[in-house]
Order: sequence, then C-alpha cells, then structure tokens
Amino acid sequence: MHTMEKQQKTGSGMGPDGSVVRPGGVQDRDQRGPRGSRGPRGRGPRESRPEEKKEFDSRILDLARVTRVTKGGKRMRFRACVIIGDRKGRVGYGVAKGADVQQSVTKATNQAKKKMITVPIAEETVPHEIRRKFAAADVLIKPAPRGTGIKAGGAVRVVLEFAGVPNVVAKILGSNNKINNAKAAIKALSELKKPLARREAGSKEQEAVK
Repeated sequence: MHTMEKQQKTGSGMGPDGSVVRPGGVQDRDQRGPRGSRGPRGRGPRESRPEEKKEFDSRILDLARVTRVTKGGKRMRFRACVIIGDRKGRVGYGVAKGADVQQSVTKATNQAKKKMITVPIAEETVPHEIRRKFAAADVLIKPAPRGTGIKAGGAVRVVLEFAGVPNVVAKILGSNNKINNAKAAIKALSELKKPLARREAGSKEQEAVK
C-alpha cells in the first residue's frame, strides 16, 4: 500500500520486467545492467586505419653517447647517424646530436632527407668501377653480373642496400669507422657517371689526344 502511494507521488511505475520506470520512460540506472556496459546505441569497435607507406626506409647506422666538458661540468648528449633510401636509386645520410636518442634520430633523419643523392644504375649494377676516400676511410665499388647480389660489409652494405643496387661488389680498404665509410660510399655513388655520359667523356678525351 505504501509502495503504491510512493509511486503515485513520484509518478513512477513498474516495467514489464519488474524494474522501476520513471516519468518519461527512463529506466532506473540500477536496473539497466552492469555498470560500464553499453547498449545498442554505444560505440562499436574502432575501425583500423590503413597503414601509410613510408617514403623512405631508414636505419640507425651508429648511435653514441658523447660528453662535452664545460665550465659547469660535463654535458652529455647523443649522436646518431641515420641512413635513408627508397631502394630505387635514392639514398642519403645524416649525422646529428640531441638531448635524447629520439631527438638525435629525428634530427639526423631530417638532415638525411636534405642530402639525398640519385645513383645511376645500368643493367642492374653500377655503371663502372670507382674508388673514393673520406678522411681515413677508403672504399672501392665495382660492378657485378646479375645474380651476384650485394657483396659488401659494414656501413657500405647498408648504403648500397638502401640505394637499391641489386648486384655490386664493394671493399673497405681503409678505416673501420662506420660514419666515415658511409660518407665515402655515398661520395663514390654520387660521382658515378651514366653510361652515355661516360662514352661522351671518353670520345672527347680521344679527340683531345688526336
């Protein structure tokens, strides 16, 4: 009896399943189900976004912690060397320092994008043999027949792989410093001449001799 009077005063009633229904058809919160459960109007599973293809592949060639002695003490930073390339004839490198690893890698990657070079590829290899030095590093790069693959080691292999040269033979003849070897390899690749340009240069030299 008291329950009926209380429902008439509040305007609430009993639902078909025995739950308390308030004015406007709003069901009592305690009767809706376990807390946190969403009804049919709740959000469904999130749609997975398609992964964006990166323009360049990148690899950290060298990562080192460097310190600098200042008046107030030692200042510690990180130095990163990053090689990037599209494996289709374009490659670049960047060396940068930062307060943490992520900052140094980001700065080196941005620097590498500004130093991209295009490597001429003829018959799935480099057009001709070339040897270049950078500081104490000395790198020799030679063309190779199809099916040879990349026969090189260390930093030179990473550079040739990201440049997209399918068949090539390279040899490190000087220092084992990774950064200097990478710079020497990129210097050599940047000075490669296309087959047509090389023939024209050879014909001009012959004419000059005559």
